[in-house]
Amino acid sequence: MPVGSAEHLVSKEIANTIVDPVAYQHWDQSHEAFTELRKSNPIAFAAPDDYDPFWVISKYDDIQTVERTSNLFSNAAHFPTLLSKTQKAQILELTGGSPHIIRSLIQMDNPDHMAHRILTQGWFMTKRLRALEPRIREIAKEYVDQLLETGGECDFATDIAFFYPLRVVMEVIGVPREDEQMMLKLTQDLFGNGDPELSRDRANIGGAKAEVAAQTIEDFFGYFDALNKERRASPKNDLASIIATAKVHGDPIGHLEAMCYYIIAATAGHDTTAASTASSVWAVAERPNVFNDLKSSSDLIEGLVDEAIRWETPVKQFMRTALEDTELGGRKISKGDWLYLAYPSANRDEDHFDRPFEFDPARSPNRHMAFGYGAHVCLGQNLARMEMQILWEEMLPHLKSIELSAPPKRMRANFVCGPKSVPIKFSTT
Repeated sequence: MPVGSAEHLVSKEIANTIVDPVAYQHWDQSHEAFTELRKSNPIAFAAPDDYDPFWVISKYDDIQTVERTSNLFSNAAHFPTLLSKTQKAQILELTGGSPHIIRSLIQMDNPDHMAHRILTQGWFMTKRLRALEPRIREIAKEYVDQLLETGGECDFATDIAFFYPLRVVMEVIGVPREDEQMMLKLTQDLFGNGDPELSRDRANIGGAKAEVAAQTIEDFFGYFDALNKERRASPKNDLASIIATAKVHGDPIGHLEAMCYYIIAATAGHDTTAASTASSVWAVAERPNVFNDLKSSSDLIEGLVDEAIRWETPVKQFMRTALEDTELGGRKISKGDWLYLAYPSANRDEDHFDRPFEFDPARSPNRHMAFGYGAHVCLGQNLARMEMQILWEEMLPHLKSIELSAPPKRMRANFVCGPKSVPIKFSTT
């Protein structure tokens, strides 16, 4: 056990809660655990069952410190997401000893991280997004029409939220429309393999998932390898062409890095936005006062979008590894220690958010950390905001009322997750 960790050891109950996928499916459980940690043990040492021990960083300022000190707290040195001992052992066996089953931006430190990040960074800048806006609005109108055609009742998550951001990001990458359903399935296989309704291995829920993830990644590789070859031979005006023809440190991008670039763009580019979009509708549907405020002033839509992203925080955690002995918030962190960055906790931190457990589209400022911070801040954050804002701008004028028609459901997962079902009924103007 690292120096100084024993006195900061969290209870087994809390340690097991924060790694339990069910605690995020029924998110009050995870929020209650993090609230207790923020109050009594903000940098806590946890030793959950079947997990190597790690430090839980639950306060906004401490997470921000770790994020901006990427030269000290590494993504590449160890596993960058939370995995059980069993899952780790599987990955090490599959990779021949590497902690990385893929090598995307998430698994890189500088200089490789910046060298790869800069390849596509321009696609997500304001000027490029303005050029995309008319097409995104066309796509939003298409899905609003689909919503209206349901006759006043639908599952907003499965009918609209899963597919609208998927269509946007697939067009950005260059994936044809007929392949979108496959992309959705593979994303759910990757992020939802702990959920009995979403996993591709439903007979083994709760078991070791590294082999399932490896098969999903192999399926992604098979698809994107063909697309990569096609764009390398005949580039177009899309993200796939940027990746296929990219050079890193003066040489063509490696095959593994190219394939993983496609995967992170395809999965993170739509799954997190889908979660926040579904969550925004869930929040508004159960708060008539918020809906009435939005109808009275569409200027609140921008605030609604950021509040929904804070509220849901689709990425629940990333892990970092200390590269040397250091101190954080008065705790002695040893070289090699694993740190758990609890983003939902940061976004409920009472020191940064007034009434953090209230959903308030008028919240200002709202400097949430759902997109991370520092070197690894989400590349697509402005695209995600734009997609959500445009959808609400196109949808809101048609709605006279909206409410839940049945209890919504969340995914069972402890990494990337959000609503998987949001049944609503609505009337139109």
